[in-house]
Amino acid sequence: MLAENVPFPTRPAPIAKSATKALAPGGVPSDRGRPGTSPSALRSVRRQSTIDAHDLPRYQKAFGDHDPESLLRWAHGRFGNRLAVVTAFQAEGIVLLDMLRRITPDLRVITIDTGRLPAETYTLIDKVRRRFDIDVEMLYPDAPSLAALMQRGGPNLFYQSVDDRLACCRVRKVEPLNRALRDLDAWITGLRRDQSPDRADTPVLARDEAHGGILKLAPLAAWSEEAVWDYIRAHKLPYHPLYDQGFTSIGCAPCTRAITIGESARAGRWWWETGSHKECGLHLPSPTETTAASTGGA
Repeated sequence: MLAENVPFPTRPAPIAKSATKALAPGGVPSDRGRPGTSPSALRSVRRQSTIDAHDLPRYQKAFGDHDPESLLRWAHGRFGNRLAVVTAFQAEGIVLLDMLRRITPDLRVITIDTGRLPAETYTLIDKVRRRFDIDVEMLYPDAPSLAALMQRGGPNLFYQSVDDRLACCRVRKVEPLNRALRDLDAWITGLRRDQSPDRADTPVLARDEAHGGILKLAPLAAWSEEAVWDYIRAHKLPYHPLYDQGFTSIGCAPCTRAITIGESARAGRWWWETGSHKECGLHLPSPTETTAASTGGA
């Protein structure tokens, strides 16, 4: 049973391929069904992706916080294969994959193989491929950059200082993502506001100025952890087995542990660090995101 008073979307039927017109909530236009243009042709053409900063509140208001499937449907219709889900296959990512797979069989899924992932993560990736009948694009660190990092500090340099840990995250995660996003017009993340204080102002839709002004979507930003797990249980979705061992946020094996009672959800990430800032650099807020949050635009 779904928890009472938890905003939870109804599951719409997949969009018919013969559709000739689609509008997002509030009349935001979609590129899907442009007359005389097939979906396959649309996917091969770079979209007019930029939403001006002054137009962003209109889009945010149109979609609101609690209709992730409408946001995903609009984004897929507008961007085609220049839209991707970037996921580490945590619970939120699984929910988003299920929503998107019901909208389209043609979705791009990107993950970063840092070279230090738990074995259970690779097992889950194979399960997800089979469950959703999708390909998963694996990103890897640049070999020369990784070799230079190891030469400087050894394989476990991240334990030495926060700066060394961030350097490791940058080579293994941030730089591979930066390369992938150069070819995208929009990307989807599983960020939620109650995951940590650093994410409390996450908008569902923002311009990602750190990556050239492409769109960054966080459709589950307003969802609670309870709503995420209600969805997974209701639809019998696969999930990472480390959750059953007390893990609540799962990254690289040496940088992740289970949490204890009373600890925050991200306390198990880089658990040897004393500060509360538990981020790797993938989701640094841009000026647009900060402005949108402060004005209530998201």
